[in-house]
Amino acid sequence: MTATSSAQGNRFIGGLRRVVGTQEGILAVLLIALIIGVGLYNPRFLNERNLTDVFNANAYVAVAAIGISMIIITGNIDISVGAAIGVLVSLSGTIAEVLGQSDVPELLVLILAWTAPLLGGMLISAVNGFFVAYLGIPAIVVTLGTFSILRGGLILVAGGNTITDLPDGYGIAQESVGVLPVSVIIMIILTLIAFAWMRWSRLGRSQYAIGGNKEAARLSGIDVRRSLMKTFIIAGFFYGVAAVMYATQFNTIQTVVVPGLELQVITAAVVGGVSILGGIGTVVGSTLAAILIRTIGASLIFIDISAFWLRAILGVLILVTVLADVVRRRRQERM
Repeated sequence: MTATSSAQGNRFIGGLRRVVGTQEGILAVLLIALIIGVGLYNPRFLNERNLTDVFNANAYVAVAAIGISMIIITGNIDISVGAAIGVLVSLSGTIAEVLGQSDVPELLVLILAWTAPLLGGMLISAVNGFFVAYLGIPAIVVTLGTFSILRGGLILVAGGNTITDLPDGYGIAQESVGVLPVSVIIMIILTLIAFAWMRWSRLGRSQYAIGGNKEAARLSGIDVRRSLMKTFIIAGFFYGVAAVMYATQFNTIQTVVVPGLELQVITAAVVGGVSILGGIGTVVGSTLAAILIRTIGASLIFIDISAFWLRAILGVLILVTVLADVVRRRRQERM
């Protein structure tokens, strides 16, 4: 019995070490430690409403990070994510406002307002994917151009106006199921689906192969161009969901691009363990990183530190994560 118990204990410890040794495990431990530490310093931080707000506020960032994680894993990048979400948020709000004041049935208005950003996100990303996959233009150049077009176009068309006359049932992100906000439920479900997709689907495995070595992936029979195109389109779907989640949080919508949103989304992916060089990472890590970033921001307020320090902290997190990735890759090359 003693030997059996000892063997079981060793297996448990070994399994725990493997979990904690992953990027996801490290983020989970940091998140729990941060919540407990700040809670001990200021018990108000552990208030149920505050914790719910912490998890809910960045749920849309986590969903957008799922999409951009897929793109980064293929060895590409999407700088336009923030501008795309800004345009899609305005699109959703405009449809809800204009059709809501017409004779169109409210249910149909809501369906159109919620689905249009999904299709719009896929269309925007399909354009990016075409230029990257089929014309061979570097993703950073393409998406930087798309960012400028979308941001400038939104200013010209919408002019920063505020959308206020929204239908009563529009605010889906303001609803809850028990103690869990709908946004958090959507975030969890999409993270699990995307994780399973990336791990077991043919396209998911192709994304890792392309990011690891594009030429080797091509020689192994993977249609690199088609896979990249599909990856961008799927990422656009997640941008659309994120836009709906963000738009329906409020009773009014400001038709502007959220400042620094692309930095938040990319940071969540990179800090979550997605290698900026491609081929490595999981969407679980990006979701945990998005929650951790929001928790850090909320924590600063409760420990009487200026929230402006958050940007500096994010910069440090990015540099440390990228440095760790470079070191890990060099060790693998030596082996």
